Amino acid sequence: MTMVERVGELPEQLRWGIDVPEPTVPRDRPIVLLGMGGSALAASVGALAARTPIVVHRGYGLPSWAAGSGALVVAVSYSGNTEEVLSGVAEAIAAGLPLAAVTSGGEIAAEAERALFPCLLVPGGLPPRAAIGYQAAAVLRVLGGAGAVNGVSAQIEEAAAVLDELLGEGDGVAYALGGDLAAGLEGRLAVIYGGMGPGSLAAYRWKTQINENAKMPAYSGEVPELNHNELEGWGVLTELANRSMGLVLLRDRFDHPQVARRLELTDEVLAPKVAKVGAVHSLGEGPVARFFSLAVVGDLASILMTDATGVDPMPVELLEDFKVRLRRE
Repeated sequence: MTMVERVGELPEQLRWGIDVPEPTVPRDRPIVLLGMGGSALAASVGALAARTPIVVHRGYGLPSWAAGSGALVVAVSYSGNTEEVLSGVAEAIAAGLPLAAVTSGGEIAAEAERALFPCLLVPGGLPPRAAIGYQAAAVLRVLGGAGAVNGVSAQIEEAAAVLDELLGEGDGVAYALGGDLAAGLEGRLAVIYGGMGPGSLAAYRWKTQINENAKMPAYSGEVPELNHNELEGWGVLTELANRSMGLVLLRDRFDHPQVARRLELTDEVLAPKVAKVGAVHSLGEGPVARFFSLAVVGDLASILMTDATGVDPMPVELLEDFKVRLRRE
């Protein structure tokens, strides 16, 4: 199955989570979601919908405060073998913290069986970045069980319905818009800006999908933070930026009014300094649906960008080689 076909599976992936029962986990306590790469992205989608504070920990071990807080630790790793996540699981077990996991198998699933903590097994065999629907739905189920997210099934169904609308039967507007933006980014480094919340998280998804699918550098930023630093960085290399970089803006329909205004002004200020490739506007009411409505266009654009370069979006050879080097004694 091609990567474009994998994108078309996203509504089905999300709906898989509607029938998944919520695990029995402690409620009303701090929550730490452990993850790296696409799994951390899925964890962050769950955190978008939370009504309580949640930390997404991308790295080794646990946050320094976790052991003394009684936090619920949720390990999210598609392979089940992510070493950073495994180190956090080991620390959580040593500290006597409650655990849950989202994985397709591997060492984390084995550890869950040994240590008797809940583990939601998602379908395996996909590139991790292509399994975001399964992982996000499972994370939402865990957070629902912890009392951190309300109306999980409704949020999942809304996101799936929005994706149905955008994808159609392979001929929806997301494909056309993704193709247009891919054409606009041909020969350019992509810069994707979004407002805090679903917009900036989707911008980061765009960045990582361009990295892994198109095999190209890409950059993302969040408004309002970038208005206090990064914006100034466009001041000098204007000729280079106009020639070699392309800006995409992600607009969430529920952006804070001042964030929306800042995005408009950012667009105006950067117009003479960098090529504006286009904008994407979110659909849906809930944060999960709005995120996926923005992210799916980037998923498609990142794959369609390979039409101009001839690279295969599926393998991630540099990442795999890096893992081999890391394992060498």
